[in-house]
Amino acid sequence: MTRDLQQRLRHAWRTLLGADVLSGLSVAIGMSLTALLGYAAFGTTAAINISVGAIIALIPDTPRPKRGKLAHLVAAPLLGLPLFLAVQLLRGHPVELGLLLVCGTFLAFLSTAWGGRGMPVAAAVMFAMLLAMAPQPAASVHEALLRTAWCAGGALLYVLYGTASNALLNGRYRTQSMAALLLSVAALQRTHAERVVPSPDHPADLRAPGGVLQRQAALADQLQVARDLILESPGTPHRQRLAGMLMVVLELRDRLIAGELDIEPLQSVQPAALQPLADILHAMAEDLQALADALLLGRSPAPVRDHRAALQALREQATAQAAASTPAPAAITQAALVRSVSVRVGDEDAAVRQLAALARGDAAPRLSAVRSGWQLFVSPAYWSSQPLLGVWHWRQPALRHALRAALAMGAGFTLAQWLPWGSRDYWILLTIVVVLRGSLAQTLERRNARVLGTLLGSGLAVGLLALHPPAAVLLLAVVAAQGVAHAFVVRHYTTTAVAGSVLGLVLAHLLHSGGHPAFDFIERVGDTLLGAGIAWAFSYVLPSWERHQIAGTVRRVCRAMARHAQQSLALATLAEVTGQPELTWRLARRETYDALSALVQASNRALVEPRAVRPPLAALEQLQGHGYQLLGQLSAIQSILLLRRPQLQLEAVQPALNDTARAIEATLDLSRPWQPVATAPDEAEDESPRLSAVPEDLPDPFEPHSNAWLLRRLALARRQAGDLRAATDRVLAELDGGPPSRL
Repeated sequence: MTRDLQQRLRHAWRTLLGADVLSGLSVAIGMSLTALLGYAAFGTTAAINISVGAIIALIPDTPRPKRGKLAHLVAAPLLGLPLFLAVQLLRGHPVELGLLLVCGTFLAFLSTAWGGRGMPVAAAVMFAMLLAMAPQPAASVHEALLRTAWCAGGALLYVLYGTASNALLNGRYRTQSMAALLLSVAALQRTHAERVVPSPDHPADLRAPGGVLQRQAALADQLQVARDLILESPGTPHRQRLAGMLMVVLELRDRLIAGELDIEPLQSVQPAALQPLADILHAMAEDLQALADALLLGRSPAPVRDHRAALQALREQATAQAAASTPAPAAITQAALVRSVSVRVGDEDAAVRQLAALARGDAAPRLSAVRSGWQLFVSPAYWSSQPLLGVWHWRQPALRHALRAALAMGAGFTLAQWLPWGSRDYWILLTIVVVLRGSLAQTLERRNARVLGTLLGSGLAVGLLALHPPAAVLLLAVVAAQGVAHAFVVRHYTTTAVAGSVLGLVLAHLLHSGGHPAFDFIERVGDTLLGAGIAWAFSYVLPSWERHQIAGTVRRVCRAMARHAQQSLALATLAEVTGQPELTWRLARRETYDALSALVQASNRALVEPRAVRPPLAALEQLQGHGYQLLGQLSAIQSILLLRRPQLQLEAVQPALNDTARAIEATLDLSRPWQPVATAPDEAEDESPRLSAVPEDLPDPFEPHSNAWLLRRLALARRQAGDLRAATDRVLAELDGGPPSRL
């Protein structure tokens, strides 16, 4: 078996053991229990409509904290069921039905103002309207009310089941979330090792600085999901161990960011001298993966490898070489660099060993700050009216997206009335709902996956229907398809599109029996192409181009970075890192990572936008690079202050810490005028984004104290703050002088 095949199989195995698949399995079980209960009590027709109610309720059912789960699940049925009834009552009145769909779509998509919490609710409300169009029109008001009652019963049963299952599986979700984090950090550590000593079989794009920034941005989003689950009420020993591991992962992420600063200076060192460091980094990545696998399997992890002796030997060897080469400046500089990198890798090694000790129960977690303030780190659990009150502004993306979706639905419904086949007019509308996203980049990604998934899924559904199986088998297929679609909606949308096509066609066949399966296949493919085309076209209507939002994100980065610098440099005054000061510092650090992540993601989305409205991407790349450089310097300073306090003479460096904090705050205060410091020609900024420190003389490796290393980092942090401000001013100037605003 080849190594590539082994890696693919291992990745598939980890996916099957992950939270997404478990959530999909839970959804399938809940839907099947709901349908079986309805079938046993009321028969096939009732069971089908009860399944529709379960589908409406289950769309927002993802791994979440127990707090607020019921309120999150009940929102979609409360909004969707009245629309479900109204659509049935207006089936014989196309004009009125079209107006209802347009208005209902606008109201549903306003829920995207709540961000990630609101998007599944918007989808569920839309499904409530569109699935009401699938069966034959109700013969009377009584029949419409009966269908709605069955649907409401199914939604109620699933809401109760979803709340209970989430509480039951909450501990497992926490463990799976931690395992996913460890795998992501291991991938980052392996990438860092490849950047220290590149190997020919590793893709070059994965070693590029831009790729590192994108993976760090993705990790920031993943960390917030983990915080929401793991930090909720860390009262039991198991929860406290996971919360302690999360805190260590956050520190390890800082160490990796700081380690990226050494990449450029390391290019002057012979690869043979760096190979032991790269091997240690690879070994730590393997240990993190093994630790994640043990968590997924519910086993006690094995002890990880201890690299302290090897790193100490590398430091002693570098120091000996420098002593033998004195006074050769190059040899001393190389020894200082190897010592610096070895110390930083040692910090990462200590974090990995601490993770293993916590997972094994050999060490007690330190949660002094989080135990009393965990609510500050997690997302809001309950609905608030504030996002909806703030959406009523013409430039608000949620308002524009709601208007755009409503217009697209109106166009799709009008077109569906003109088609020669009108029995499945809702399929065009369903495609519009799942393809049309808030940005052009997301719409294009969904469009391609939806078309491919529909071709494959429709073929599977037609083949199944051609066998004329009994209704019970078809209902089982609907349940299985729903579980698969739910499990992969975030991880691999093409798989979701395949399962969703099977689900939609088979459920439509059950709700509205009749028609030839082969012709259904042709109709569904045609409807999908039309719906995807409409969604693509309307993504240019009332667009929320990234350049209109990115100035606010850039200002957010500067504010967050100034605050983080202030809190990081104040760590020197703490006798012990506990309590409120640590809590304030952690919150400032999280906001900085989140702001940089939002900037990276916005820049990536802007890559596919029309050239005339793109923001200044080259300047944004420089800004992102300088932002992560400054973040890395602050992380390195934090490491020195917290991990090497005994080697510091704080009374000697405290004035420099205070001066640096004031200087960075003044530099990043965009309300104040600022003039860049002139640089030498060989130090002028190039046009390629970097994530490395500027070349400079390193401190003497024979110096016993860490003062010189801290002063070096402080000077570099001030310089990087100036570079960040210069890049910010350039971006804002280009945005202000850019093309006129376009609707």
